[in-house]
Amino acid sequence: MIDNPLLATGLLLFFGYWGGRIANRFSLPRISGYLIVGLLFSPSVLGLLGPETVYHRLHFINDVALSIIAYNVGGSLDIRGLKGLGRTIGWITWFQALGAFMVTFLAMVLFLRFFPGFSVGELATFGIWISVALMVGAISAATAPGAVLAVISEVKASGEFTNILLGVIALDDALTIIFFSIAGAVSQSIMGSTFMGSHLLLLPFYEIGLSVIFGLSAGLVLAYTGMVIERTEAMLMVVLGVLFITCALASMFHASSILAAMVVGFVIINHKPAHQNFFRVLEPLEDAVFGLFFTLAGAHVDISILRTAGVLAVILLLVRMAGKQLGVMVGAKLAGASEIVKRYLGLALFPQAGVTIGLVLLAQDMLPEEAGLIVVNAMIGSVILNEFIAPVLLHHCLRKAGQVSGNKLQEVGSGET
Repeated sequence: MIDNPLLATGLLLFFGYWGGRIANRFSLPRISGYLIVGLLFSPSVLGLLGPETVYHRLHFINDVALSIIAYNVGGSLDIRGLKGLGRTIGWITWFQALGAFMVTFLAMVLFLRFFPGFSVGELATFGIWISVALMVGAISAATAPGAVLAVISEVKASGEFTNILLGVIALDDALTIIFFSIAGAVSQSIMGSTFMGSHLLLLPFYEIGLSVIFGLSAGLVLAYTGMVIERTEAMLMVVLGVLFITCALASMFHASSILAAMVVGFVIINHKPAHQNFFRVLEPLEDAVFGLFFTLAGAHVDISILRTAGVLAVILLLVRMAGKQLGVMVGAKLAGASEIVKRYLGLALFPQAGVTIGLVLLAQDMLPEEAGLIVVNAMIGSVILNEFIAPVLLHHCLRKAGQVSGNKLQEVGSGET
């Protein structure tokens, strides 16, 4: 069993790379290979990594990766570009996220009481059920931009359907982060003894408000500091420094670090003419950071719990898909979108990866230990299943919508993050 964090990091990086390569050989996203490598290394399979290493010594990797993911999500929210997207994208974005959240939340409230892990002891309380359902519902609203963009690029998709899809995924993760911030704050209030009554209503606004303040302040500092930076290497130092400081301060003051990092990216993309330089400097790091992040996420899976949580993973997969599709149909109808959009866009939004796993690991820290383990295993199990299904399903939707210029889907996940 390996307890040295440096050795563990090296092994996850090296074998994660080969796992990604093998996944690509089977026309699967690299994240599938990363997760499987992490699963094999986990304490519950081969036992190469010890529990202390997985859950504590390498925990900072989650914080690093999440700060970069959230920063890039914020960087996709260019107000100038979004103005031309129209009311169709606005209606669909809101309702597809709300649909996934509500359908998953209701399914969890109904199902958890029959799930063995939640039928006895501390977890057999309505407050725990509601808290888990809220956070799982919020996480289910997320769509993986990397998976969608990789498939669109591979098949050279273009047209109205593709433009609407791209517009929705540009906003979806930001909305999911806000949903999760509210759900997390409310859940902690429900489970805690100190926040009751008016505090239950005020805590989410405190958390979101403080996160926005941290993000705005850090974004302005980064924007003006960037004006005096000449070397790319120096820009990388400053961007990472500002992100890590912002996320650490947000966590110290019980705000949302991921929302704060997202706001930093939003400020940069809308403030500076040369804003792309602030994002390009991170590109050389992304493969290594995200590969390490996803392999570590796979190492969190406990096979003994996954055997039981497997049913929950399948239920999450199905109810999330139903919620996305239902939400798109409602949003598209209100916006007067075409029948093609109503029928296929919800399924095209099925991919689920980066932000989902990051939020799952955050939820684990907020929930009681046993509940957190069940949620992690069920959600990561759902993501693994999703990674086998979603690329093929997305390709089918693009083809049915008349957006595909090629007929063969190859290495659909070569750009997954």
